[in-house]
Amino acid sequence: MIIVLKQNPEKEKVDGLIEMLHGKGFSTNLSKGESHTIIGLIGDTAKIAPDELSTIDIVESATRVSEPFKAANRKMHPENTVVNVNGVSIGEGMFQVIAGPCSVESEEQIIEVANDVKKSGATLLRGGAFKPRTSPYAFQGLHADGLKLLLEAKKATGLPIVTEIMNVNHVDLFADVDVIQVGARNMQNFDLLKELGRCRKPILLKRGLANTMEEMLMSAEYIMAGGNNDVILCERGIRTFETKTRNTLDLSAVPMLKKLSHLPVIIDPSHATGISWMVEPLAKASVAVGADGLMIEVHNNPAKALCDGAQSLNPQQFDTLMQDIKRRVEFEGKKIG
Repeated sequence: MIIVLKQNPEKEKVDGLIEMLHGKGFSTNLSKGESHTIIGLIGDTAKIAPDELSTIDIVESATRVSEPFKAANRKMHPENTVVNVNGVSIGEGMFQVIAGPCSVESEEQIIEVANDVKKSGATLLRGGAFKPRTSPYAFQGLHADGLKLLLEAKKATGLPIVTEIMNVNHVDLFADVDVIQVGARNMQNFDLLKELGRCRKPILLKRGLANTMEEMLMSAEYIMAGGNNDVILCERGIRTFETKTRNTLDLSAVPMLKKLSHLPVIIDPSHATGISWMVEPLAKASVAVGADGLMIEVHNNPAKALCDGAQSLNPQQFDTLMQDIKRRVEFEGKKIG
């Protein structure tokens, strides 16, 4: 339910209204705009009628939200959310690039790539320590040792790190990780999402291979319902009947998600097609459709990568792409960094 307050309501009355709503078992989200203040009401709103709230002197109107996602809904929170990652802002005029290898393979590899992507302008470092793979015989990552190597790369470069979690029992291992990634295969791992809702650090949520945008927002809702509002949505391609590419990148997801939700949206062009030469045009298109950032796989030797080398750029290719992306981002009136 959305409660729109009259202009310039007294703070004491607003606080009193929120306290009353909390007393009835609701959680609230207060959003102050230029002309109106909005209270988003989350919970079993069947217990309270909009007409009942409209009788309160500071309330202009109260309406129910028809969509099943509430906290993630732009109607509840008209202003864009900006997620802060150790001083790096994602969303609302800022464009960030997350780059690094699919998998952490060695200390030398991850630190070399980290230095390269930082030099080119990346603002966060990605790297997989736990890798969900289709084949049980494929490289599964270095696990806890991989996390330690990521932290070494962070120490060497200062870049915040982004890495994927697969198991709810691993949350404690991610205590020093800056952004926890929920991969496409775990987008509807609801026990994991609930646990991450209790985790006070940013979550990067990837869209599932065969999931709708509404299902993605409902997964974000699981995290936000637990009290963690720092969610970054990531479009990484969905499975279609097309066989020329690994997935089909849904560029329409960016404007649609931004219309439906206040959360920042980034694009992963590497996983979208699984083909390295397609990363550049899709990255450029991502800027054009209004994405808040990119997630790009970069490896110092893609031909010898233990995971997803075919979709990885080498440092020189990434540097060339970044120079172009910077110009396009600036043309759109945004900033990197």
